[in-house]
Amino acid sequence: MPQRRDIAGYSICNTTSPVFTRFLNKRLRQKKTTSVIFANANLITRCAHLRETIRQTPDLYVLNDGIALDAACWMKFRSTFRENMNGTDFTPAFLRNLDHPARVFLIGGTAEVVKKVAHKIDREPHVRVAGYVDGYTIWDRQEEVAARIAEAKPDVILVAFGNPLQEEWMLAHRDRFPGCLMIGVGALFNFIAGEKPRAPALVRRLKLEWAHRLALEPRRLLGRYTVGMARFFTMALLHDRERSAS
Repeated sequence: MPQRRDIAGYSICNTTSPVFTRFLNKRLRQKKTTSVIFANANLITRCAHLRETIRQTPDLYVLNDGIALDAACWMKFRSTFRENMNGTDFTPAFLRNLDHPARVFLIGGTAEVVKKVAHKIDREPHVRVAGYVDGYTIWDRQEEVAARIAEAKPDVILVAFGNPLQEEWMLAHRDRFPGCLMIGVGALFNFIAGEKPRAPALVRRLKLEWAHRLALEPRRLLGRYTVGMARFFTMALLHDRERSAS
């Protein structure tokens, strides 16, 4: 079991990619229902209404994503997380390192993007794409889509709606897919399909990918990285004070 650190009321795993990959492979082999979400500052603020549900959901693992989580961890524990576990890097690496064949279902993105991603990841040695559906036409037929996914019998479901839609969908539907691993992957499909460029490797190692994305999409992301960041640190500090007071 991964060690946990409590940040802003979320119980976040403190682990590394190789260790967590082995952990998930073992759970897949044992057919254990598992959910994984990646907590950056945006998720923590936008999913505040889901916080207690996330905490109380069994076999749901929250991984740290981004420099803000490291900063909050340092403020509270005087140490940072062992590794930046962002989903854009971890999820493709995990699929490459599956230790046995797994059926993967993709949900999210535009019809063109999800089709491209399905063709690309189907080339991985142990990945067998069981099906895919875009993230725009499903909302009026959620029951139909859930039934289609269940019929495909996937081992892994990648959910790419962004926060908080993907977390809400995962929590609402996880019991429909017993023994399945569900991963909330955010913008991953756009990166794999080449719709959005990744930051250079050095920028990612320095945990500054947020600055690269802000430079590319200032209108959309400025609020997230200013007001949203202030809200995140306020939540982290207030939660610690509330716990100390109690």
